[in-house]
Amino acid sequence: MANDFQKMYFDEHPDAAHDIHQLETVLLGERLRFTTDAGVFSKKAIDFGSQVLLEAVTFEAQATLLDVGCGYGPIGITLAKAQAVVPTMIDVNLRALALAEKNATQNAVSATIFQSNLYDKVVGKFDHIVSNPPIRAGKEVVHGVISGAYEHLKENGTLTIVIQKKQGAPSAKDKMVEIFDNCEVIKKSKGYFILQSTKESETA
Repeated sequence: MANDFQKMYFDEHPDAAHDIHQLETVLLGERLRFTTDAGVFSKKAIDFGSQVLLEAVTFEAQATLLDVGCGYGPIGITLAKAQAVVPTMIDVNLRALALAEKNATQNAVSATIFQSNLYDKVVGKFDHIVSNPPIRAGKEVVHGVISGAYEHLKENGTLTIVIQKKQGAPSAKDKMVEIFDNCEVIKKSKGYFILQSTKESETA
């Protein structure tokens, strides 16, 4: 039962009773406000892993960014505000997506937001992909975030994910090396690893 609850935020239609929260926070020097609800990941606070990821990355202004498993939007929205990236945000959870749209609006961020089960509805290529993947949904989903990223990155684009060591960081790093032939641990904090791979020049 507990495991089913933990997986709930990866459901398309979470059936938890609504429990709206308003989060006021400062991320990367930006004062932000997020509306959250039951049935989405980390509804009562911006989760520590997402904070560590945000602190680890610096992207160029106007870079295109795909936030995979965006939840209610803290990563994509923060990077849009603080680093002026152009975000596309996707999730399977319709409740989370509705919140992400609301949060983008209330934080004055322009973002493309739509439902996609991993990359199944994603078209085009991006300068960067970021993800705090849904660990409780299982290793297959986490590795799907990694393996699907390659074809959706421009040359020299990066994939950056956050994952705890105890929840599979070594395995995720191995998968990133398998797909990209490289992976760097760009930050570690309290058991959270920020892993980054670069899509290098494709050989003929």
